[in-house]
Amino acid sequence: MIPQLSERGLILAPLGRDAQVAASMLTEAKMRSVVSPSLVELVEGLSDGAGFAVVTEEALRTADLHPLAAWIGAQPEWSDFPFIILTLRGGIERNPTAIRLLQTLGNVTFLERPFHPTTLVSLAQSAIRGRRRQYDARARLEALAHLNETLEARVDAAIAEHKVLADIVESTDALVQVVDPGFRILALNRASAADFERRHGVRPRVGDSLVALLRHKPDEQASLKALWSRALAGAEFTEVARVGYPKAGHRFHEMKFNSLYDRDGRRIGAYQFINDVTDRHEDQERLASTEGALRQAQKMEAVGQLTGGVAHDFNNLLMVFSSGMFLLDQPIDADRRRRVVEGMRQAVDHGTALTRQLLAFSRRRPLAQKTVDLRDQLLGMQELLQRSLRGDVEVEMSFGDDLLPVDLDPGELELAVLNICVNARDAMPDGGTIRIAAGNARSPVLPGSADMLALSIEDTGVGMPKEIVARVFEPFFTTKEVGKGSGLGLAQVYGFVNQSNGQVAIDSRVGKGTTVTLTFPRSEHPVEERTTAAAIAAKPAPRRAETRPGSRGEVMVVEDDLTVADLTTEMLKVAGYAVFHVKSAADALEALAGGRSIDVVFSDVMMPGGMNGVELAREIRRRWPDLPVVLTTGYIEVARTAMSEGLEVLVKPYPLEALSATLESHMSEKMAHAL
Repeated sequence: MIPQLSERGLILAPLGRDAQVAASMLTEAKMRSVVSPSLVELVEGLSDGAGFAVVTEEALRTADLHPLAAWIGAQPEWSDFPFIILTLRGGIERNPTAIRLLQTLGNVTFLERPFHPTTLVSLAQSAIRGRRRQYDARARLEALAHLNETLEARVDAAIAEHKVLADIVESTDALVQVVDPGFRILALNRASAADFERRHGVRPRVGDSLVALLRHKPDEQASLKALWSRALAGAEFTEVARVGYPKAGHRFHEMKFNSLYDRDGRRIGAYQFINDVTDRHEDQERLASTEGALRQAQKMEAVGQLTGGVAHDFNNLLMVFSSGMFLLDQPIDADRRRRVVEGMRQAVDHGTALTRQLLAFSRRRPLAQKTVDLRDQLLGMQELLQRSLRGDVEVEMSFGDDLLPVDLDPGELELAVLNICVNARDAMPDGGTIRIAAGNARSPVLPGSADMLALSIEDTGVGMPKEIVARVFEPFFTTKEVGKGSGLGLAQVYGFVNQSNGQVAIDSRVGKGTTVTLTFPRSEHPVEERTTAAAIAAKPAPRRAETRPGSRGEVMVVEDDLTVADLTTEMLKVAGYAVFHVKSAADALEALAGGRSIDVVFSDVMMPGGMNGVELAREIRRRWPDLPVVLTTGYIEVARTAMSEGLEVLVKPYPLEALSATLESHMSEKMAHAL
């Protein structure tokens, strides 16, 4: 066996000097060579993987060439070892000995002496290149031989695999069809043929046209042609169809279409697998019906909770107003009158809070976001929390260093914290501690520096089992008795946090307490002025000296409801404004066009017929750009539209302080522009 190619040359010459000269020439050309003292050693070198041999003619003239001829004859088919013979009389034309050497050695190149070193090196390099190609051929032949050895086994395996697949396709309940671009059947299994015959009265065979087989049923022919046309165009899809049988009624078939390609990747047709899914379809229909009934029951349960909780609360509020209005008609002293009015004001606040909870859950209340310092906001709530919680409930607050600013609606934040704390209070019937903590945090999806702010509210209450925790954010879900809770507190928290692009999580353990964690993304804006309820309450009250009607400017009230208009007019007069009332947007524009001097327009958004409040504001902006307009509405979606256009909107109900502050702010801006 010939070893790996060493690319080394062998040199045989009877005179040592000739051999050394040839070796020196090759060495200078950076070609390896070995001098062989005898023909025996030359043959041994050939067996070691030499690349070529340089031999003088006289070294072979009288030598026994049988061992060399035997080695050459034993070469495999791919091998043809190259010899370079150095002669004194040229090649075969002028040298009879050359013919003998050519017949014995085979691959011989004759080089007449004397010769230039470059010629010898060039012949040696050519011999090496040829020898490399021979070894490459050996590698290819060996690979081919290996393939030939395994080809028969692979063919046998393929035949066996094909038979197994054919047996599977024939024995399966699935209906299998293969069709070429002309709608001719290339293959189908027995189940498919039998089903086709049962449905259409004709048994299909390989080579038949599906379209021609259904010529007696044009509607089904058109439907089948449309489906197969999609598949033959390259679409791969699944369809479920209701299929009729003459004696077996209707069944549901799931038809899966795929493209068929040849070995070169060319699309040559499509194939179809059909499964009877009637039982599954009926199960899905029963499941859908059951789920629908369950959802309806859950809706009715939610409505029941709503009417039992929210309606109870509003009935209480109505009772406060009914009793209050009765008492205000009676001759009572000033102190008692003040308490009655305060009770009615608290009822309004409570009703407003309930409405805010409903809107926050549904995410339909527009948020008035500001960039806030959470530490400042929470510290401003201490007095509110003390009023809302029992004396046996202690509130502790702790804050991390350099809290990140966040974009929040301060009022909604206050309501969310209050809702969580009230729940915590109710979970501690014997008293306990509520720990409110805030600190910077890293987002789990954005590793690196802190980019979130986390607010946690922890209590030492009774805790909740997992099945209760899973439902706490559901609207109207509550574990409290009817009238003790509306089930909207945590729903408001959930809606508020999601609208603020944050996240909320609850960790609760029975007997150990509950922790509610709110996380918000950091803001890129500077912190604005604190706007908690405590901050608003801390602002100085309007100066009494300016409560004379007209002392603070004139307001045009645009309101079609006379009762609302009268009450709004009285509120504004108490706050020190002169009021000019019109019933419609058209009347307002007419008065302004007539030169009526107005400092600010206060208009309801929803007015029957004609122009609404938003359209009025647009027209005033166009014609009197310096005249401020403030809108009011109880319809949240309308408020969203107005606010998206940069209009100021007061959402009903609103306190006099908020109305007065808003109007005064706009009139101040008007005066500043005038200056």
